[in-house]
Amino acid sequence: MRYNEKELQALSRQPAEMAAELGMRGPKKGSVAKRRLVKLVVNFLFYFRPDEAEPLGALLLERCRVAQEEPGGFSISFVEDLSRKYHFECCSQEQCQDWMEALQRASYEYMRQSLIFYRNEIRKMTGKDPLEQFGISEEARFQLNSLPKDGRTTCIGSQLNVLD
Repeated sequence: MRYNEKELQALSRQPAEMAAELGMRGPKKGSVAKRRLVKLVVNFLFYFRPDEAEPLGALLLERCRVAQEEPGGFSISFVEDLSRKYHFECCSQEQCQDWMEALQRASYEYMRQSLIFYRNEIRKMTGKDPLEQFGISEEARFQLNSLPKDGRTTCIGSQLNVLD
């Protein structure tokens, strides 16, 4: 995936939906959990050394799975390689649940499917398409028939490794 390093660093300075110091262990075998400032901005999860302003790296939360691990911990893995897991350790089970829910809602695909769901609900109630007034009601990305057939939401994503 291509990205502009300066734009990504600027995004990392934006206000976060969530931020906390968590234990983080990378996907390498034998990796040790280290304290990292973890910051969720839109659909990127940035991680920093606690005393530094520039991010060490970022995970793009598309085509990913967020799973509960041991109590008070969760992992993020990517569909392309489910064996590459990033592990996070929280201070409490409640904090862990909050992070997992926020991460699952952060993907573009989740937001798109939510828009389609609420668009359909409004159409049922009013008989009108709420997107019509914006001139985008015919765009393929907003069509109801573009949802998965089973109707389930999946956390979708890819990853950006370390920022150099």
